[in-house]
Amino acid sequence: MITVIDLPYPKDALEPIISAETMFYHYEKHHKGYANKLNELIKKNPRLQNKSLVELILSEKGPVYNNAAQVWIHNFFWLSLTPNSVMSQELKQLLEEHFGSLEEFMKQFVEAGVNQFGSGWCWLVYDNGFKIVATKDADIPFGYPLLVIDLWEHAYYLDYKNERKKFLENVFDIINWDFVEENIRQIK
Repeated sequence: MITVIDLPYPKDALEPIISAETMFYHYEKHHKGYANKLNELIKKNPRLQNKSLVELILSEKGPVYNNAAQVWIHNFFWLSLTPNSVMSQELKQLLEEHFGSLEEFMKQFVEAGVNQFGSGWCWLVYDNGFKIVATKDADIPFGYPLLVIDLWEHAYYLDYKNERKKFLENVFDIINWDFVEENIRQIK
């Protein structure tokens, strides 16, 4: 049975950037909904019943892939956020080396997210260097994921309406930079 991770913080911990109401619907309805749909699909197909979430993502297509990828990406998304956002000097220097400045990194990240047409995700990945990549729907980018921000409207619409850019600009105040650094250490 595929399950979602427990939130690493209370649903109101990311306020005012992300409201408790948004967290409730996003986590309880959307994220758990993908897991429920995936488990229904797995029950109907004995071939899938002993596969892990990652194995389902790597081997399947269509609804099984879409729901498995959504569960995995959302798990990663919740870990990408924290109410105690602090960036180390080492990470700041690393981002400055690769993007010119921290402000330029943030600008490029926001632009990639704003320019993603429709639903999707904005990622910081390592793929022979640090790259900012936007993907649509349940697509996972090539490379090693370091950070992801949800661009689906359910992630921000209750709090920001149609202002995705404002959401992306504000989300930097709740990025879990420790998680980003942990991911970077794993690729070295």
